[in-house]
Amino acid sequence: MPSSDPDLVLHNAQIYTVDGRDSPASALAVRDGRFVAVGTASEVSAATSDARHINAGGRCIVPGFIDAHAHLEELGLSLHRADLTAADSPEAVVERLRAFVAERDLPEDAWLRGHGWDQNEWAPPHFPTRHDLDAAFPERPVWLTRTDVHAGWANTAALEATVGLSRLHDLSSPSGGDIHRKDDGTPTGVLVDDAMALVEDQIPPPSESKRDRALSTALRHTTARGITGLHDAGVDLSTIRRFRRFIEEDAFPLRMYAMIDGRGDAFDHFCKEGPLHHPSGRLDVESVKFFADGALGSRGAALLDPYADAPETRGFLLQDDEELRHNVMAAAACGFQVNTHAIGDRANRQVLNAYEDVMQRSEHPLRRPRIEHAQIVAPEDRARFGTLGVIASVQPGFGPSDQNWAPARLGASRLPHAYAWKRLREAGAALAFGSDAPVEPIDPIRSIHAAVTPRAASGSAAGRGQLSRAAALYAQTQGAAYAAFQEDCVGSITAGKKADFVVLSQDLMTVSPSRLLDTDVVATYLDGSPVYARPDWPAGQ
Repeated sequence: MPSSDPDLVLHNAQIYTVDGRDSPASALAVRDGRFVAVGTASEVSAATSDARHINAGGRCIVPGFIDAHAHLEELGLSLHRADLTAADSPEAVVERLRAFVAERDLPEDAWLRGHGWDQNEWAPPHFPTRHDLDAAFPERPVWLTRTDVHAGWANTAALEATVGLSRLHDLSSPSGGDIHRKDDGTPTGVLVDDAMALVEDQIPPPSESKRDRALSTALRHTTARGITGLHDAGVDLSTIRRFRRFIEEDAFPLRMYAMIDGRGDAFDHFCKEGPLHHPSGRLDVESVKFFADGALGSRGAALLDPYADAPETRGFLLQDDEELRHNVMAAAACGFQVNTHAIGDRANRQVLNAYEDVMQRSEHPLRRPRIEHAQIVAPEDRARFGTLGVIASVQPGFGPSDQNWAPARLGASRLPHAYAWKRLREAGAALAFGSDAPVEPIDPIRSIHAAVTPRAASGSAAGRGQLSRAAALYAQTQGAAYAAFQEDCVGSITAGKKADFVVLSQDLMTVSPSRLLDTDVVATYLDGSPVYARPDWPAGQ
């Protein structure tokens, strides 16, 4: 036991350590940013004298939540754009946009950006067109990203300001995307996956000050939700530099595990210079993210069989087999962990095949490879996750969000193989939970609730999606830490580990399912110091 006194002692708590302990602890002690004692009040008090004591008032304490898949800067930018979530028609979208413009007093020549529309929520479900936006915004360019960020909706002014409507009319859809058209071939204004670049690459990028503001907003948002670690699923060099600057300014209350966004300058830089492990413990760069397909909602996910509600398509792969194998091989040679986006069962099989091939052929090890999403996996491929040691980095929030339309996309025979987190785990896959924010709200409690609650789209009623609360909490903490090679320093409340933990308003493990979502974050601690706290914390001295 350490000879000097801890900085902090919390007692009268229900502490779920996530380190294999049979029953909750009731007290913990922190010194120099690390846990030094965890156990009963008497066990911890025996090692303390002058440390600051906080009576937790019986509250629940868990390890700091780690979001294993999110987009931090995009989250911050989205929080400064028009929120189109749950808008139930194109008309409702237009009304929200009008209100946003009036509230923000946008300059007349400024682009209008929005996020969160979902045509599946409209009655009847149908993709919008540029004409839905043109009457309200005839001259201002408008670009609205779908909830999954795998489709964009432009007005005519946006198309004319970027690719040009007549040129777009003559272009063929890229192999990894789709340009939606009317029967006469006229573009509707909806672009899917790789086709989105025709507009997005021409939109003026946000200024440095706006990117700083977005990052600050996102960091406040995450700490208030108990998040102490985040795996950013695709960053470039400028974003990594911004993270480092915020860390040096002591303005980065988060442990960031950053995935390089595919092949490019960042890939080449870190391949040559080696991984980055910032001395603060707040930033690690040693992985790369690739894409195998698009998203289910926009029918870009690559399926083995045609979509049940669109039999003319199976979605599309964004790389052919040889290109993906080549990229994985190159990443392994650089020592990167490889994390590949795969939604559909065809894409998941392609990625598993690529990983297996590289494992057999490369002289360089493939270090804890991940599949990001693993949303639809053919039953014969599930066991390959365990056999190959592939981590399933999944987003439980997709289940409740997709439940009203996923059955139509997949059909009754294929639905049992989707959102099957429990079956993946039983097949030997290590699970790591994330949100994919801003696609879904960044809220670990919501993710845990989605993982443990029976729902139609998740297949939980058939026993394939519903996890125990202990398994869900593990995936949101220690499982996510393992997915970033950090399980020895974070992810559980264990003596010697960094003191990242969350104080919750009610017991996450025993509260009734109907009240689980009512759980609030009372305080978030990183390195033993509070980075977020409600006014009523601490409960006592």
